[in-house]
Amino acid sequence: MAATVGHSKTESKPGLTTNRAQFIEDARVHGNLYIEQPYELYSAENHEAWRQLFARMGERWQRYANPRFLQGVETLCLDPSAVPRLEDVNKFMAPRTGFKAKAVSGYVPAFLFFDSLRKREFPTTITIRDSDRLDYLPEPDIFHDIAGHVPMHTDPAFADALARFGEVAQTAVQIVKKIKDPTEQVRRTTSIMKAMARFFWFTIEFGLMRAPDGKGVKAYGSGLLSSYGELQHSVESPMVQRYPLQLEWVINQYFEIDHYQPLLFIVDSFENLFEQVGVLEEWMKAGRLDNVSPGEPALSDVDVRSFIDASI
Repeated sequence: MAATVGHSKTESKPGLTTNRAQFIEDARVHGNLYIEQPYELYSAENHEAWRQLFARMGERWQRYANPRFLQGVETLCLDPSAVPRLEDVNKFMAPRTGFKAKAVSGYVPAFLFFDSLRKREFPTTITIRDSDRLDYLPEPDIFHDIAGHVPMHTDPAFADALARFGEVAQTAVQIVKKIKDPTEQVRRTTSIMKAMARFFWFTIEFGLMRAPDGKGVKAYGSGLLSSYGELQHSVESPMVQRYPLQLEWVINQYFEIDHYQPLLFIVDSFENLFEQVGVLEEWMKAGRLDNVSPGEPALSDVDVRSFIDASI
């Protein structure tokens, strides 16, 4: 966080750099989660970071990305040399699928995030990583969100699956609100949320799809499509286990965020992904998500309470 960085360093590198953006800190202090994108605050270094990230991903996207993603990048008309304006992104995206990027000042509690997807709003980080720290960032930035996620949001079939997943969060709230015992309510909410988070991770963030010619796989997950190293690794490395999506595996499989993923799942199509979201909801209603395996991801009290206290 900015508070842990020396004051002189903050002044020497103005702009909207991850963990060093006074505008974001001020928004958080005032409790402003949803914000406007203050485009004039981006520094030359911020734009240079975007330019470098975008330039080096081009060839890898062509080789390893799902064709629908490549169409999405073209649809969005992203400027390869400058951080995008969200209003321009939305101008190209919303008419196709109804999705809009919505600027936020930081972490969005789990239910609020998923419910935003139901409303076809994508909470979007506006800061960007340092130009000397391009390879790994544990938290999202605008390159991950706009160049990784948003091109897929221009595809109607994928967008429908994403919005459908958001609807499942409402079903989860309806279920957990009926549980009277507070301890049991927290336990079951935590289990259901782990299942949902794992499904999101292994599909939306790190999903693979069979290539159109049936030979090999292509990436459609945003975590892969925004990572120069892991995108190639996910498709080519013999160290990665790749299996057809099996829901019972996905909801019980923990994951860690600080290294390349050793296990990935393959869907046949975005229509197949939509169907699997429906199965996830049916399993939730049947109680099959009430006792998933423990382990990552860790869930904060804020995330758990976001479901228990949600108003729907």
